[in-house]
Amino acid sequence: MTKVFVHGNPECDAVWGPLFAALGERGVDDLVALSPPGFGAPVPDGFDATPGAYVDWLVAELEAMDGPIDLVGHDWGAGHVMGLLARRPDVVRSWAADCAALIHPDYEWHDMAQAWQMPEVGEQVIEAMIGGAIEDRVATYVDMGLTAEIATAMAGATDAAMGECILTLYREAAQPFMVELGERVVAADRPPGMVVIASEDHFVPAPLAAEMAERLGAESVVLEGQAHWWMVSAPDAAADALADYWAGLG
Repeated sequence: MTKVFVHGNPECDAVWGPLFAALGERGVDDLVALSPPGFGAPVPDGFDATPGAYVDWLVAELEAMDGPIDLVGHDWGAGHVMGLLARRPDVVRSWAADCAALIHPDYEWHDMAQAWQMPEVGEQVIEAMIGGAIEDRVATYVDMGLTAEIATAMAGATDAAMGECILTLYREAAQPFMVELGERVVAADRPPGMVVIASEDHFVPAPLAAEMAERLGAESVVLEGQAHWWMVSAPDAAADALADYWAGLG
């Protein structure tokens, strides 16, 4: 079974390193990290960085792989997984994702997302993100809980192309987009799924994530005391949960 992992914003695939190592120790192989255009990967000519364009990209990538596929999404990667479930759930055997609160009816975008969604303000925030010394960006990521190695990779991937993709993606996903996406996912004929809930992820409230897991008929695993980058801070617990989940699928 191919295990495909999709990260989010403002990230690159280095974020999966500790989790991949932990999964390998458990005998889980055939791991593939997909980087969305603009987020650690080049932006193809004509790519418009809308949520729909990212779903198109993800479907094309998965259809080119040998299946069956177990798909895992984090942050906006989870958003792309939800977009795929709403449109093409047939291309995966199973899914797992954090940030399920993104598609809850009561979800409100966090403060930074709302800033990106505002004309002119968003451009100023992005300029501050990509400007300055890379050492300062690395230090910021380390302060947020990433290792120096992963922080360095992420800081290096944070460039003007990523900034443009961030602005388009978040502006196109302003509410009620995510709420309506949630309605489509709930109505879809979905494969089995699991919601990863990091109890201290302040971008996506854990209670809303738990409610969405129930609405989706998905299993859930709560990583107590873990924040947004749980795959870095708790790779062993996350690997155990994923390996057990996949084993249970037969």
